[in-house]
Amino acid sequence: MKISTFPLGALQTNCFVVEKNEQAVIIDPGGDASILVNYFAKRNVEVQAILLTHAHFDHIGAVDEVSEYFKAPIYVHKHEVDWLRLPEKNGSGVFPGIPEIRIKREAIMIDGEQELTIGEFTFELYETPGHSPGSVSYYLPEENTIISGDVLFRGGVGRTDLFGGDHDTLMDSIHDKMLQLPDETIVKNGHGPDTTIGEEKETNPFINGFGW
Repeated sequence: MKISTFPLGALQTNCFVVEKNEQAVIIDPGGDASILVNYFAKRNVEVQAILLTHAHFDHIGAVDEVSEYFKAPIYVHKHEVDWLRLPEKNGSGVFPGIPEIRIKREAIMIDGEQELTIGEFTFELYETPGHSPGSVSYYLPEENTIISGDVLFRGGVGRTDLFGGDHDTLMDSIHDKMLQLPDETIVKNGHGPDTTIGEEKETNPFINGFGW
């Protein structure tokens, strides 16, 4: 399995492309759809789905264009389906210089924690709310990797001052879901470099202050 990272859009949000046996899923295409189109133009790979960790503007900016181009379904948690069409919730109508984003294509609702199988891929899907109410994380145990959006960063945690955010809920998600994974688990997050669960237990001041 191959996992590639593409920082996209105005905030250089990490988009991840997961590939296996000439199939792929795209996670959080936040902008610059042409970069993804050009990447796949050079590869004999079929895109199976667009997966969203959550529906903030910087994670969904290229969803319509990418989904339409690859004829791939969109998956988002049920708590944030309406965010795709509502700038006041996805944040695109809040920040200066960020145009409103209203996703036109229909999405498939994620409802509850589950094994999510799409083509060649099976993700263990965890609900990890707090940064937003419908934040989810996609765990690939055979790759020792979790793709977690804006839940846990190297040396930090997700902000909770946007619509629907809640700091206590976020810390519960980190404590009850993320920190229960093996220490060697690689955390591929929405902004900045990868980290590991073990590294964050040792060095992250938000986690150390939370009793670890």
